[in-house]
Formats: sequence, structure tokens, C-alpha cells
Amino acid sequence: MSFSETSTNFKVFAGLVLTSALLGCGMVWSLNDAKKKAEGETAVRPAASVTAAVPGSGAETAKIEKPMDPKEQFKEQIAKLTPEQFHVTQNAGTERPFQNEYFDHHGDGVYVDIVSGKPLFSSKDKFDSGCGWPSFAKPLEGTEVAEKRDLTHGMIRTEVRSKTANSHLGHVFDDGPVEMGGLRYCINSASIRFVAVADLEKEGLGEYKKLFEGAKEGEVKADEPKP
Repeated sequence: MSFSETSTNFKVFAGLVLTSALLGCGMVWSLNDAKKKAEGETAVRPAASVTAAVPGSGAETAKIEKPMDPKEQFKEQIAKLTPEQFHVTQNAGTERPFQNEYFDHHGDGVYVDIVSGKPLFSSKDKFDSGCGWPSFAKPLEGTEVAEKRDLTHGMIRTEVRSKTANSHLGHVFDDGPVEMGGLRYCINSASIRFVAVADLEKEGLGEYKKLFEGAKEGEVKADEPKP
């Protein structure tokens, strides 16, 4: 085999190797892009059904789940919000301390998302932090309080949002009462609505009545000063 033939074969082989490498990289980049897009979805949202043809399935159409934008899903509820409620829940605003509905509120019941009506916190876990906003030691078990890193205003904080409606609720800090777990969920009154124990059944929240059964008369609540 001559030198020129050897050189030609080497170039062909090198070209094949380079092509294979580029194709491999392309597949990795595509997979990485798909993974990043999947991981970038932070809110847990309900799905809406759309129809699409499925070739070879024997059926003309099949339902495919597609995430629905909470702003669209709760369009009617959002339209009924007061200007302050809208500013807080939709624009991650903050209401004034000591000048809101629930910072000094006492009573047994559950606090729900002002937009979706989903249960978030129990009065059993509410305490007086002195900060001027409703404070809770923890969310209701199994509810949809989501946490997200917040770098706004030159600070590093943990934002608290509702999963279904993606409403801004407030922030969580680690300066809560040690005996209650050490956390303080600082929540805007404008983001929540209180449902008294007597109304839980009517609001479809009857399962939470058990939290308030057996309370002794004269028992001091967590958010009330002890004598």
C-alpha cells in the first residue's frame, strides 16, 4: 500500500471518528437540555387535558397531560382579590407589619390559601413572634407549602409559596421557638384566609377537626401570652 493510499484511509477513518464524536455530544447536550428544563419546573401544578393523535394506537385521539398555568386556572379567584391581596400573592409583595388581619388573631381553626382555598397552617402551630405578621412553627402535615430560594433585596432568604396556586405566602426563618421546632413561617395575612373549627366541615376541611378535639377548657394557645 502506497503512502498516499495510507494517508487517504487515515483521513477517512479520522472523519468517521470525528462524526461519531459530534453525534454523541449532540445526544448528550440534548439530554442535558431536557434534564435542565425538567428540573427548572419548581411549582407543582395541576394538569389540564389536551387531545393529540397517537399513530398506530387504534384510536384517533388520546389524552395527554399538560401543566396548566395557575394564573389561568384560578383566573376567577384572582380577579376577586383586593389590590393588596393581588400585590402580595401575585407580585411577591409584603404587607405592613402590625396592620394586617391575622398578626394578632386568636381562635381555633385552619388557615387556607386565599386563592385556591387549600389548607396551609393550623392555629395550633401559630405563635406570637412579635414581628407584626402571622407566625407559624410549621405547615399542616401533607399540605402544599413549597420553599424556594429568594435572593431579592440583597438578601438570601427562603420564600414560601403555595404549590397549587403558586401564591407568594411569605418567608421561613430559623429563629422560631426551640420547643416548637425552631422555625418561624412568617406569613402575609393577605395570602391566607381563616376557617374556624365550626366551619371546617362546611368548607370541605372536616378531616382537620380532629386536630382540635379534646382541647381542655382554659388551655393557653401557642399564640397567647401565658399568665
